Amino acid sequence: MQPDNFITTYTKRRFSPHNPVAEDIDIRDIAHALSLICRANGHFTRFFSVARHCINCCLEGRARGETGKVLPALLLHDACEAYISDVTRPVKLGLPDYVKAEKRMQSAIWKKFEITPTDSIMKIVGEIDDMMLKLEFEEFAGETVRIKTCPPAIRPDFGVKAFGEDEREFLALFKEITGGARAT
Repeated sequence: MQPDNFITTYTKRRFSPHNPVAEDIDIRDIAHALSLICRANGHFTRFFSVARHCINCCLEGRARGETGKVLPALLLHDACEAYISDVTRPVKLGLPDYVKAEKRMQSAIWKKFEITPTDSIMKIVGEIDDMMLKLEFEEFAGETVRIKTCPPAIRPDFGVKAFGEDEREFLALFKEITGGARAT
């Protein structure tokens, strides 16, 4: 690895986003970084973290009766953004190399946390992710996103959080739904 081809993570790991290794992935890095990244590229009326989005997705899945690997998949569906940042959907359409990097990064995360992203799991993740996106844009931008979704099973938490709260809740939820498996 070349000196300029890594990032230093929250837990002080030298991590190569271009060559992700499952053993270098740490749930603490994911929770911390996602709690500091704002959804919608910062264009909401107030800060709303990617971590909170993922928590809401996971809690929605649980409210719908999902179990097993579906819940960790929901919580971690945007985990690659902790290492390569968030890029909005419209921008991704013009960045095929980013999409490849995102898939490579997310695959390493799936491997680390022993999640096999089957078509059925990813269908549920996609449906809940789209539903949350729609609700978030209504809540934080007053905009109706034209995505056909089912109504939510629970009311997502869109409240303002104190610094560190999303990170702590993300980690606690991860531990609860996985038993802390392969956290570091």
